[in-house]
Amino acid sequence: MDEGNGVPQGAEPTGAAGAGPIPDGDFELARPERPSPLHEPDPYSTPPYGEPGPWAPAPPVQHPVATPAQGTVMTPPVAGAAVPPEPAPAPTEPAAPIAPAPPTTPTTPITPTPPTMPAAPPAPASAPLPARQLPADPWGRYDPWAAAPLQQPGAVAVHGGRRPRRRRAALGWTLALVLVAAGIGGLVGGYVEREGIGGEVTLPQAKGVPAERAPDSVAGIAARALPSVVTLHVAGTDEEGTGTGFVLDDRGHILTNNHVVAPAASGGKMSATFSDGTSVKATVVGRDSGYDLAVVQVSGVHGLTPLTLGDSDDVRVGDPVVAIGAPFDLANTVTAGIISAKERPITAGGEKSDGSDVSYVDALQTDAPINPGNSGGPLLDSRAHVIGINSAIRSADSGSETESGQAGSIGLGFAIPVNQAKRVAEELIDDGRATHPVIGVDLDMGYSGDGARVDSRAPDGGPAVVKGGPAERAGLRAGDLITEVDGEPVHTGAELIVRIRAREPGDRLRLTVERGGTEREVSVVLGTAGQN
Repeated sequence: MDEGNGVPQGAEPTGAAGAGPIPDGDFELARPERPSPLHEPDPYSTPPYGEPGPWAPAPPVQHPVATPAQGTVMTPPVAGAAVPPEPAPAPTEPAAPIAPAPPTTPTTPITPTPPTMPAAPPAPASAPLPARQLPADPWGRYDPWAAAPLQQPGAVAVHGGRRPRRRRAALGWTLALVLVAAGIGGLVGGYVEREGIGGEVTLPQAKGVPAERAPDSVAGIAARALPSVVTLHVAGTDEEGTGTGFVLDDRGHILTNNHVVAPAASGGKMSATFSDGTSVKATVVGRDSGYDLAVVQVSGVHGLTPLTLGDSDDVRVGDPVVAIGAPFDLANTVTAGIISAKERPITAGGEKSDGSDVSYVDALQTDAPINPGNSGGPLLDSRAHVIGINSAIRSADSGSETESGQAGSIGLGFAIPVNQAKRVAEELIDDGRATHPVIGVDLDMGYSGDGARVDSRAPDGGPAVVKGGPAERAGLRAGDLITEVDGEPVHTGAELIVRIRAREPGDRLRLTVERGGTEREVSVVLGTAGQN
């Protein structure tokens, strides 16, 4: 065999399979210039990019034969068929593979035959070839210049060996992406729903709230008391105003403050408006400036429900209270607070020069907001019982005064105790006038010392101690200084009057009297004096 061209010695060169002999003449296969590899030479000389190592045979010469499609299983050679000889191993540098020559045009018709593997020619006797083995390296039989890569039956492409791993990685990334997208979508959806972004806004609202309230709650007390509270509109010759009152009985008697009805006492007009909007005419039955109380009556109204009167002596500091009135003509206003103090000596009025219009009240103090227009309204306890009649407030820029002024509440409101108001109201309904408990002395209201001093003379020039009165019978004289009532200190003449007015005629008082630097106790039974 001629080394280097792969043609058996003594045989005629042939073209493509079945194409006939090649014409005579000098024949030498042109050795085409080998194209350079697509990659840089492998530094480890790994075939096919580097030079073949000494452990691998040289690649066979590629003849211009039809190359089966990639992946086609090669059939074994048919007996008797011409097989091109295999090249002998080169003792030195292997021959470079020859590029396939273009096929010649056949001169005779070609009968298609199934592709066969060419049989290997017998090796020369002088150079026996070892048994052929497939290289362990998958690149051993690979020719980068062939039309298609050669594959062994059952072999798997190199890149196919990583495909399952890539598929698993892709599947994992897909699942991770789905989970992340679902989490982000859930967060965004929750935020959108929570913030109300887009669409119509539906605000949450509590349902099933019972319509009824506890009887001792502010709402429960107001629900029971409001139908019995009226707003009084009074117009007189010189002034007009608004106040409050509440129903005393089913005959239409309504209790309020004297300073509320005073403008209508001499030819004025007055109307009473109930919580349901019913408005009727009202007339004065009786009034008393000393207690600042009055009773009016309405007619033509049926089904009146009187408020229940409580016991003001049982009231304790800190008890919850509810006030109802028409502050600044805002009818049916409900406020709440507590009893802040008891037995506060309050005086109000005093516009007349003789002081006949001054009211003296041993009042209940409350922090329930009371404003002008609340006068005459009820002060209720937790059972909706009347314990006081709202009458006065202390404003930030003045002393104690009735609510006829326009000062606002600062949390210091005062109410007439209902036990005192009950007696006065009964007397006003029965007689048109109320009685006052007295001790029968004139007091020096200008005295600036501590205590209540008996004046030297009466305002009309008569004696300061009424002859035959309770004080004279107890031994009091002009100039005596009264410092205590029933063991409680008194600091002014007005405070002494308040302590006396808190009692009823016929009650007995124990007075501590100082005369000439000596103190002694005297007992006085209260008398009666009329007051219009």
